[in-house]
Amino acid sequence: MSHAGLTPREAARSAHRAGLVLHDDRHAAVAAAADHIHSVVAVLRELDFGDTPPAPAYRAAAVKEAPDAAL
Repeated sequence: MSHAGLTPREAARSAHRAGLVLHDDRHAAVAAAADHIHSVVAVLRELDFGDTPPAPAYRAAAVKEAPDAAL
């Protein structure tokens, strides 16, 4: 799936729809940040978790750590 990228104008319009104040000098930076987030999420969507159980099924083993005065 390809992503065309968010333009600064689209970033401003989305911020306005969400009720956020986005000053003109921030449009390009917000668009770039949104594009970066989208690219990271796209990679995560491609991961195959197979038989990995959901997080609530995970039980961390109780680990006792020896006190260390050298800290």
